[in-house]
Amino acid sequence: MSTTTLQYLNTHTVFNQAEPLVGRNLFASHQALQSALKFNAPTLDTASLHALGAQMGSAEMQTHARLANVHTPVLHSHDRTGRRVDQVEFHPSYHALMTAAAQAGLHGSAWAEDAHGVSAAGPSQGARAPSGGSSVHAVTSVGAHTRRAAAFMLFTEAEPSILCPISMTYAVMAALPGNAAIFKDWAPGLTARAYDPAFKPFSQKAGLTMGMGMTEKQGGSDVRANTTQAFPDGQDAWGQRYTLVGHKWFFSAPMCDAFLVLAQTPAGLSCFFVPRVLQDGSTNAIRIQRLKDKLGNKANASSEVEFLNATAWLVGEEARGVPQILEMGTMTRLDCALGTSGLMRQALSIALHHTAQRQAFGKRLMDQPLMRNVLADLAIESEAACAISIRLARSFDHKNDAHEVLMGRLLTPIAKFWICKRGAAFAQEAMECLGGNGYVEEGGEGTMARIYREMPLNSIWEGAGNIMALDLLRALRKGDVAAALVRELAPAQGAHPALDRLAAALPSRVEHMATEMEARRLAQDVALAVQAALLQQSAPAAVFNAFCDSRLAGNWGHTFGTLGAAVDFDSIIERAMP
Repeated sequence: MSTTTLQYLNTHTVFNQAEPLVGRNLFASHQALQSALKFNAPTLDTASLHALGAQMGSAEMQTHARLANVHTPVLHSHDRTGRRVDQVEFHPSYHALMTAAAQAGLHGSAWAEDAHGVSAAGPSQGARAPSGGSSVHAVTSVGAHTRRAAAFMLFTEAEPSILCPISMTYAVMAALPGNAAIFKDWAPGLTARAYDPAFKPFSQKAGLTMGMGMTEKQGGSDVRANTTQAFPDGQDAWGQRYTLVGHKWFFSAPMCDAFLVLAQTPAGLSCFFVPRVLQDGSTNAIRIQRLKDKLGNKANASSEVEFLNATAWLVGEEARGVPQILEMGTMTRLDCALGTSGLMRQALSIALHHTAQRQAFGKRLMDQPLMRNVLADLAIESEAACAISIRLARSFDHKNDAHEVLMGRLLTPIAKFWICKRGAAFAQEAMECLGGNGYVEEGGEGTMARIYREMPLNSIWEGAGNIMALDLLRALRKGDVAAALVRELAPAQGAHPALDRLAAALPSRVEHMATEMEARRLAQDVALAVQAALLQQSAPAAVFNAFCDSRLAGNWGHTFGTLGAAVDFDSIIERAMP
């Protein structure tokens, strides 16, 4: 009788799995961003970006990002005694992230930097100047907005959704001067490098945040259909006071200290300043109805609210509400482009990191020809997005330069439209590089799922694609935009025949654009031409040539990973490695 010897194997040996992408400096490894900064702001001191890059790449920040999205905001409409409180509770990790963003100056600080890069509102940790003592002035620091743009991109790689109130606080500095008295009192807190979540009057806080409320149930992007009414209610130190009655369908970050809100007066749609807590310490009559259950952007509270005789003050002129609040919208649209560019970079980094470690069919995934094509294609798209986003930010550092003003006007809707449209497809392809691991919510790869859910938001928020195309048409009617575009593309003339052909055709299309039907196509083509011209001046020849051959000359398919075989894949992938 024979016996069989059983061989017991360890069934839980883990191998051929990628190690977490953690503990790296997001700035030091981002060659595309460094090149874009060197081109757009060559004298910029990047020490703070190196520090922020190390912080945002740390395990601590990754943990905060995960927890802030898992433990989502909770609305408390009433206290235990039945009194209305209308407050939103956040996980401590949300507050940790908000603190880091404020200390990095991602909100209003860029508007208050002097020639030495020091906040005029206070020291780096943000003690407020006394009420009425604002020293905020026009930006004179070289590259203040450009530096802030790069920092915004780096922070987005770690966690994008808490940046909603940070972005709106940055943007409101362009619109709030429409009421000089309020601006004087609030600017120090809005620019201070401090985050203070306490629910109390602005004068008692170390730092302030602001949001906005434009859209209503019946109108959406058609804000002129708004029904919220504003009724005069006397005068005080902040000017004409009103009471608001109505609602807002999307009211993001309802725990901000104040908001710019659109409402109707007898003269027409106007812009109003609405604080959460009034100067006497009482709560303003902003009733939070519910929080939105969104596809992504989970750490940020977006709400529906009603105004029940809420106290407000006019900002700007009556009946000029849309142009007034769009001063703010211009800056948040910049952040949509920056945010998507940052998410692209993080998705690309995860894909590169994973495929450099994972083995399949006898070699690393990264060494498989088809995977190399996909990775190089994603790298080109990411660098092009970074290039045009930082170029747009540069325009806001040179408000006295006529060319920069025109380029800011032209590129804002174009960059917002094109980069954000590319984001969702980019995230899906990057996720596919990880296979099933990219589709799960846990671990380092869970970041990829969060990126994928986040990507559509920037395309929708602050005006979806059609709104951006219409804004482009409006921009074309203001100044000689065609001549500005010719000047912008001129340095790359002769570098690639496909770019030359597109550049030659665009001025006439820009000057004579007469139909909305072609506006999206024009936005796409201007974006591609500007991206190509920027890459010619700031990126290696391998990146520039591959971009032009694929995006402009047509040696490309209808999905990522269809670059021509002559592309210098090695150089492009090596440059993009995290």
